[in-house]
Amino acid sequence: AGIQFSEQVINKDFLTEEEVARLVQMDFGVEKLNLVRDIFAFQIFTGLAYIDVFNLRPKHISIDGKGRMWILKARQKTDNMCNIPLLQLPQMILEKYATHPECLRKDVLLPVYQNQTMNAYLKQIATICNINKTLTTHTARRTFATVIALANNVSLANVSKMLGHTTVRMTQRYAKVLDSSIMRDMESVENSLSIGNIAF
Repeated sequence: AGIQFSEQVINKDFLTEEEVARLVQMDFGVEKLNLVRDIFAFQIFTGLAYIDVFNLRPKHISIDGKGRMWILKARQKTDNMCNIPLLQLPQMILEKYATHPECLRKDVLLPVYQNQTMNAYLKQIATICNINKTLTTHTARRTFATVIALANNVSLANVSKMLGHTTVRMTQRYAKVLDSSIMRDMESVENSLSIGNIAF
């Protein structure tokens, strides 16, 4: 029919490592804000989508032969399995809310608010932390892929597995190239070159 389609790439926000540190270390002095921050931080360090954190249950936690904790859960959206090793910070968050009344009542691991409520509180959190970005629960997932995983040399294939994507192509949407990664790679190139010191 002579119709051509093109995909428009939209650059969406993710947090820098410095912004993540600022957010994690902040004491908001309000229980609800601290709770939302904890859920958001859990997403940042696991890459789980909002609905998967909302439905996260004890049965989704597995301990391997070396005593390491994993999340093994099918994504709500695609039914693809997410295999996510838990770093220290998300483990601490799970421990913090292990006896929370809402978690015990619903048999879930975290007392997650509705998505609209989470996003409303995240706007307040961004303002308090001087983060000039639009924070939503999905910002955490992009931050995990970009800053936590890819910027620390986790392969695209492994990031794809943790995010529960069907193909690596889907993960490439999250694979923002950071200046720090470019510099690190080019410094590695320079160190590998055998040209030596040249004076001009």
